Order: sequence, then structure tokens, then C-alpha cells
Amino acid sequence: MSLTFDSARLPNPELTPDHEEWRRQLRKFVDTEIAPYFDDWDEAGALPPELWKKAAEVGLLQLGFDEKYGGISQGIDLYYSMIVNEELARVGSGGGIASSLLIHGIGLPPVANFAREEIKQEIVPAVLSGEKRICLGITEPSGGSDVANIKTTAVRDGDDYIVNGSKTFISGAMSANWISTAVRTGGEGAAGISMLTIPMDLKGVSRTPLDKKQGWWVSETATVYFDNVRVPAKYLLAQEGHGFLVIMNNFNGERMAMIACMEACARVCLEEAVNWARERKTFGKPMTKHQVIRHKIVQMKQRINATQGFMQVVARAVVAGKGNFGDLALLKVQASETMEFCAREASQILGGACYLRGSKVERIYREVRVNAIGGGSEEIMRDLAASQYGL
Repeated sequence: MSLTFDSARLPNPELTPDHEEWRRQLRKFVDTEIAPYFDDWDEAGALPPELWKKAAEVGLLQLGFDEKYGGISQGIDLYYSMIVNEELARVGSGGGIASSLLIHGIGLPPVANFAREEIKQEIVPAVLSGEKRICLGITEPSGGSDVANIKTTAVRDGDDYIVNGSKTFISGAMSANWISTAVRTGGEGAAGISMLTIPMDLKGVSRTPLDKKQGWWVSETATVYFDNVRVPAKYLLAQEGHGFLVIMNNFNGERMAMIACMEACARVCLEEAVNWARERKTFGKPMTKHQVIRHKIVQMKQRINATQGFMQVVARAVVAGKGNFGDLALLKVQASETMEFCAREASQILGGACYLRGSKVERIYREVRVNAIGGGSEEIMRDLAASQYGL
């Protein structure tokens, strides 16, 4: 059997014909509307605005959201979104496309799940149709992983909140119309955190691009500043002091999406390495006939298999409502380590060809670090797992 992207995926008994049909339709969209142009978009540092409308036409933006607001939720489970991240990874994107085109996947759920009805009606349909965009503002210049100690403040003043502070490393912020934002409305710690969805056109909101990045070039990233921004109180999500719960409700979906992407990126690296090694001859024979190369390839496959097996177990538990935070945390670490190992070994096999931009492996290698840090760093994930296991 050839070690292609698809053949390197272990059979998953949980996937139905409907899942596979979704994969087929999505792959057609990716191969037609994204893959031929992705290198150019990556170099340009942005996706074309019309891609959001095209994504909405195939149901990509609406997946998992309530039909009441234009979403597609009937019969949709975690595996559909995992397939999305797998298929986007095939173009050699370690999350860069998703962190721009699908950033509403983390910016919109706080609104869809916790906003008052009039705010849902204002925001959700517009985002799902591709007309407007929303991002998530948690990370601050003072820190990212220590969510309970954010500094941005929101002080109640009549029917408004006055917001001051800043957020940084915010994906999708340069073109977002709203930002779901963690703010401090109370005292220290998690109990003092609330969530506001802030319209980005309000007076006092400004943003600057962070465009000198190691990876995720195609994903616009920004620092957002709030200078005495008067935000109507109707944009409060849930209740004051419940912001930490809103944030935590979002993390599991984000991490599973990243895990699926990282595992798929590892498979891309494997496929690229195998294809190169079969065609390239050194010392009079194909590289695949050299033991050291053969061992690199099978070690990649070994780690991919282990990650896939772990991923299937965790995904099955999450779908059944029995997910374990510790297992999910360790799975994210497993996935980022596998992605990094496979990117490194594929780079060694491709040699100098991987040092030139335009190679899928070169891009994936650059995008390892953001995956190992974003959504909870490897160190935080290990510590979270230890706490969950009672250590």
C-alpha cells in the first residue's frame, strides 16, 4: 500500500457514509478554490475577501451552528469539524487557513451560546453567511496562558461598559466586525472575568497588524487596543463574573480542531517524504532503498498511528459526553510533538528542496511552534493533565 495522505489514516469505525460524503464535497471545494492559489495567498499574507462567501455556499462556515440563525447543526457532530481541519491541512497549512477563514469557530460560539437574543440575531446570521466576521480576544501583552489574570478592564457606567486595555496575537482581528473579548469587571482571579462582544467600529477601538511572523502568514494577526471604549451593556455575554466559564466552554472545540490539523499535517509530511524518496536516487538507488531513510519513514508512520489511535479514543469520548480534560490536554501535546517530529524527518529526507519556500513541508515546519503554543502550550497542557489526574 502506498503511504498517501489517505492511506496513512487509520480506519475510524465512527465515521459514517455521511461523514465521508462531507469529506468528498469539502475536498472538491479545497482542491478547486484553495489549493491552486494558496502559495500566493500565503506570500501575500491574506486570504481574498470573496473566499468567505464561497465557503458559506458549501456550508463550511455554518457547520455546527443552529439552523435558526442560518447554521447547519442537524446530525452534525465533532467528526465533521475534524474532517474540515484534515482537508485544509492537505494544502500544507498547519492551521493558517483555519485561523483566518474559520476564526469564527472560536469567536462566534460565545455569542451563539451566551448572548441575549437580539445580539444573536444581529451577529450570528451575518457571520455564517460570510457577510461579516468575528474573532476572539483573550491573549494580552502581559500573558496568554494565564487566562484568569487578564488586565483589560470593563467598568459599568449606566447602560454601557467603559473598556480599557489591549489584546494581542488575535487571529482575524484586522478585518473583524466584532471581537468576543475577555474583560475584568470584578476583583482578581477567574471570578472577576466577564465576556463582552465588542463592535470593532466603536470609538476608541484601534488595531495594528502583526505581520512579521514565523508561520501562519496567510492568517491576519493583530494587536487590538481599547481606549475608553463605550460598549453597550447589551453586548455582555452570560452574566458578569461568568466570563471564565464562557472561555472554558470554547477551549475543547478549539483544541480538537488543532489536534486534527496537526495530525493531518504529519500525514502531509509523510506523503511528501515518501514521494520524494521514491523518485530521488542517491548512490545509484532510490532513497527508499537506504535503510536510514526507510527507518525515518516508518518512525513517522509509527507516531502518526499512535496519535490517530489516541485521537479516536478521545473524540469518541467527547462525542459521548464523557470527555476527560486530562486526556484532551495530553492528546494536544501528542499531536504537536508528532507534527514536529514528522516535519523534521521529512525535511531531512527532502534536504535542500525543503529549505526553499513553496514546499508544503517547509511551511508546516514553520507552523509547528504556533500549534505547540496556541490553544494551550505544551507545558500548560501537561500541567493541566497532571491536575486532572489528581497529582
